[in-house]
Amino acid sequence: MRRSPFLKNQRGVTLMVVLLMMVVMGLAAGMAGNTWKNVMQREREEELLFRGNQYRRAIESYFKMGHAGTQAAYPKSIEDLLKDPRALQTQRHLREGYKDPVTGENFELIRQGGSITGLPGAVQSLAGIRGVYSKSNREPFKKAGFREPYEDFNKAGAYSDWKFVFVSTEAPKGKGAESGQPPQPSGRTGGSK
Repeated sequence: MRRSPFLKNQRGVTLMVVLLMMVVMGLAAGMAGNTWKNVMQREREEELLFRGNQYRRAIESYFKMGHAGTQAAYPKSIEDLLKDPRALQTQRHLREGYKDPVTGENFELIRQGGSITGLPGAVQSLAGIRGVYSKSNREPFKKAGFREPYEDFNKAGAYSDWKFVFVSTEAPKGKGAESGQPPQPSGRTGGSK
């Protein structure tokens, strides 16, 4: 029995259609993988904004909360934010020590002042923590629409440019020497009742 030429051509067409479908499915899977990668980076970016802001707010809370006559100060370590050593009762300014969601490592710390070095590799900081930032040099998706206190993020070229910093605009508590007057209790202006 002899096969007709029509059947031979049909088999070739079917093979071509199957190959074409496999190419299309491969391209679709590649685009879906790229889209998934972007979705994950956007989620990490949102988490970076959340965690960085938590650190900034915790540092602000620590700074503004004086204990037993101590003056306002920046925390010396992340552990100070987790359990304030100045408080008699447990005082937490930060729920947990968050990792950088973009790199999966610890945040880099921004310190108030300098540090001293002795032996090679031995560094001790002299000042408290003012903020944190990511070490990632990846370009952020969000590049505009940042408001106070993060306006500088609008011109950032990398996540490492996003600095979550608390800078005090008030004089530390317990200091009244500049005006020559002792600090007044809040809500009073000076006379007695």
